[in-house]
Amino acid sequence: MSYTENYQKWLDFAELPAYLRDELVSMDEKTKEDAFYTNLEFGTAGMRGLIGAGTNRINIYVVRQATEGLAQLIDSKGEEAKKRGVAIAYDSRHFSPEFAFESAQVLAAHGIKSYVFESLRPTPELSFAVRHLHTFAGIMITASHNPAPFNGYKVYGEDGGQMPPADADALTDYIRAIDNPFTVKLADLEDSKASGLIEIIGENVDAEYLKEVKDVNINQDLINEYGRDMKIVYTSLHGTGEMLVRRALAQAGFDAVQVVEAQAVPHADFLTVKSPNPENQDAFALAEELGRNVDADVLVATDPDADRLGVEIRQPDGSYLNLSGNQIGAIIAKYILEAHKTAGTLPANAALCKSIVSTELVTKIAESYGATMFNVLTGFKFIGEKIHEFETQHNYTYMFGFEESFGYLIKPFVRDKDAIQAVLIVAEIAAYYRSRGMTLADGIEEIYKQYGYFSEKTISVTLSGVDGAAEIKKIMDKFRRNAPKQFNNTDIAKTEDFLEQTATTADGVEKLTTPPSNVLKYILADDSWFAVRPSGTEPKIKFYIATVGETEADAKEKIANIEAEINAFVGE
Repeated sequence: MSYTENYQKWLDFAELPAYLRDELVSMDEKTKEDAFYTNLEFGTAGMRGLIGAGTNRINIYVVRQATEGLAQLIDSKGEEAKKRGVAIAYDSRHFSPEFAFESAQVLAAHGIKSYVFESLRPTPELSFAVRHLHTFAGIMITASHNPAPFNGYKVYGEDGGQMPPADADALTDYIRAIDNPFTVKLADLEDSKASGLIEIIGENVDAEYLKEVKDVNINQDLINEYGRDMKIVYTSLHGTGEMLVRRALAQAGFDAVQVVEAQAVPHADFLTVKSPNPENQDAFALAEELGRNVDADVLVATDPDADRLGVEIRQPDGSYLNLSGNQIGAIIAKYILEAHKTAGTLPANAALCKSIVSTELVTKIAESYGATMFNVLTGFKFIGEKIHEFETQHNYTYMFGFEESFGYLIKPFVRDKDAIQAVLIVAEIAAYYRSRGMTLADGIEEIYKQYGYFSEKTISVTLSGVDGAAEIKKIMDKFRRNAPKQFNNTDIAKTEDFLEQTATTADGVEKLTTPPSNVLKYILADDSWFAVRPSGTEPKIKFYIATVGETEADAKEKIANIEAEINAFVGE
């Protein structure tokens, strides 16, 4: 069906809400094409897109279709799966509550139980709720750190991680087989609540999550002595973190926490920031202002669904340094291993996990403590799969996992990124360096002096629409078939093609053991590397560059040279 036919089908639907009809009528031809040329893609992590009318947008009908597919999958698993049901949470975005309860009503029409949070909650708490309530699946309505016009729909499996491949593939097939989302049936909301098919949850699950969080911190004596009066500034960036972060910090004993009150109120338009992304220093503007006023040691920010954490640390001149996701991963890994070693609780089979595009600095740190590093594909579900493997095979003890995109998990009672846990451990780390007469900035410099000056840069290029998708494919094909042999006057020593599952060196070709994924990674002879991959959730292509040098300036110069050569190659 062409985009014009899809458009007309929507326009002809008599029961279409007025706000969607008004949007359809106001569309120009280019907008029509982008909104209807394809269906919003449902990948292994779910779907994410612009809010609005159309098959390539997120709206009540696309959400109903996705949930109808999930309901059919659960139907196929039998009565026990239906009784176990689905946990549902949502963030502060436009239509998040509506999408959550629409999902519950679709499930109820199939006789499937759902547990819906009374108000907005973080993604990690949804992951926890799936495990705590023993549900068959979970739904999280969120677009994570994306700007206000976006929303999304993530599906979790019974382990609390993103749905495993077999079920995810089956779910995608069920969704694609639904020809007409307008025919999806909904049960009555109030009747479903009265019958118990839809159960509202809240504080009871919050309390259980906070009990588990108590075990995240390692050295309570350290917190009691050095952390209680340490000034920490926290901002939830108008999102869900406000529900739990302050309570978790107070429970751990961090009493001098200051909150950016203007950003503590959830708001779908994220009024005080251009983008609610803690990766960007701009998002810290109000936190920095408050930090200077109260002389704060560390500033922490969570994204709208509180699965990602950004950190800024005070420097000697009083300014704040915005840490990269890799730097945060390095200080957390170093502290966890050191604290457990000091306490005599570091297991002999300690293991850490990271994505293939995250810094090798953490690998060096892990090796120095006798721990094993496991590299997995991008997507926290792969770290979740490793945790499950460790627990079932009893071969390794999970200590920490992270992705450079500001996602961290310390304790595996959650199976996705958890910024609440990360806030707690970063606060403890700041107390640790204070106990040594140092700041977090000193701590990072100490790590570089011990392990080498590692530097990384991620470049995201947004290419939207039909033309953008074609351009992304063209760039990937160009690198895959015709990449240069050198970058920064340094030979490419190894090429890893994760789609073709090959690792090519001068000695020949080896098979990669990771699942197929459209990622290319080039490792240079000086241990620098860069990788290219299309985003799985956004219309972007990403370039990751990592170097190691004798000094910080040396490492950064290498990055600049490699970036310039990548740009020249792409632009040829």
